[in-house]
Amino acid sequence: MRAWQIISSGGIDALRLTDVEMPTPAQGQVRVKIEASSLNYRDLLMIEDPIGRNLHLPRVPNSDASGTITAVGSGVKSLREGDRVASCFFSSWVDGVITHAAMSSALGGALDGVLAEEVVLNADGVISLPRGYSSVQGSTLPCAALTAWHALFEVKRIQKGDRVLLLGTGGVSIFAMQFAVAVGAEVFIISSSDEKLARAKSMGAHHLINYKKFPNWERSVLELTNGVGVDLTVEVGGSGTLTRSLAATKVGGVVCLIGVLSEGVLDPTLVMRKSIRLQGIYVGSRTMFQEMNRAIDNFNIKPVIYQEFDFDSAPEAFAALKSQRHFGKLVIKT
Repeated sequence: MRAWQIISSGGIDALRLTDVEMPTPAQGQVRVKIEASSLNYRDLLMIEDPIGRNLHLPRVPNSDASGTITAVGSGVKSLREGDRVASCFFSSWVDGVITHAAMSSALGGALDGVLAEEVVLNADGVISLPRGYSSVQGSTLPCAALTAWHALFEVKRIQKGDRVLLLGTGGVSIFAMQFAVAVGAEVFIISSSDEKLARAKSMGAHHLINYKKFPNWERSVLELTNGVGVDLTVEVGGSGTLTRSLAATKVGGVVCLIGVLSEGVLDPTLVMRKSIRLQGIYVGSRTMFQEMNRAIDNFNIKPVIYQEFDFDSAPEAFAALKSQRHFGKLVIKT
């Protein structure tokens, strides 16, 4: 069978499509025929800087995939051949708070990922797809959707009327918008593209801010909230945007720190002065995944797929991700 591997620190050009041995599931494991794998910015970071991120090479990239179970190891009672499942980002984080051991079970980083024709995963590291989901749709859930769910419903359970600020139109932000709209929250979203903002409006976003036209976008948020600020901000930019996010968030509000896309210097004064809860988010547990899937069924939420690529065209998919022109998710079909 074939698998894409990171073979050096040469970036996207260092991806190689390699013939590898078909894996056999051990006790407590299942083998999954991968039918689709979605891309996250974290996957691109692993490819572009594997040495700095302490990857053991060669390494199969990507954490997110879905497919069909083709073999079941001994001791697995709840799964069988033919079951359609998605991977869990952390193969060993079932429930509770995240631990060092759970972090060491991240696919496509500490462990080989899922950009292969078939992979072996822990039985606790897969989960059934939501009702009616295709493999392409299911592949978008393990990281982007679950991260958004964790921020909106595990850190602070948003409710109807709560104000939520989203940065950009990547996978996490679009899933967060869909979840927030579904429960009746008031959604603020920023982007550099009027076209993307118009699409967000068509999906239920209430307040649209082009940060190229309004670089001090936190002031726009405050004006729209009569100087109060939002209840929760899903911060995907990193230290380069965090100060503005803190300014746009109300006293006693929550900022969920997820992304590392831009550099900057953080002044913690706003965190203290406004009594803001600043919470780091690193995806979520299998139990959170189960709860999210129930909500997806209940609200009939479908992921936004921007573009699909063939398995042989994986480097082109990562180049498209790097260009940041997408709205929603990019998916590689196996």
